[in-house]
Amino acid sequence: MTEARFRVAVARGVPLVEAPKEMDVTNSAGLRLALLDAASICHKRFVVDMTRTRFCDASASHVLAAAHVRALEEGREMLLAVPDAVIVRRVFALTGIDRMIPSFASLEEALGDAAANGCQPPVGS
Repeated sequence: MTEARFRVAVARGVPLVEAPKEMDVTNSAGLRLALLDAASICHKRFVVDMTRTRFCDASASHVLAAAHVRALEEGREMLLAVPDAVIVRRVFALTGIDRMIPSFASLEEALGDAAANGCQPPVGS
């Protein structure tokens, strides 16, 4: 099986990780690297676009949770874009990730929130 790639881009001045249709043990290492790349672009906030994601297993969920904790420790914040109709949102509700990581029903909402709350490096950077 070929590992899905996680594209890291900048949208509206906000770092953005574009997640594939499936996030699982086969690509969780790629997810971790993409999240580290996104966090290094902007020191304040970055967004994970999961609007196309239809499956997210425990290994990918753990990578997201660890990236969120790391971001908070570094004075950053990670936001998720996960549509309401996607089974992933239900899994996140059952595991508590929805209460841990701020998430939005659309990419537009997540980018709007991230851009509105700034994307500047911390003082002293």
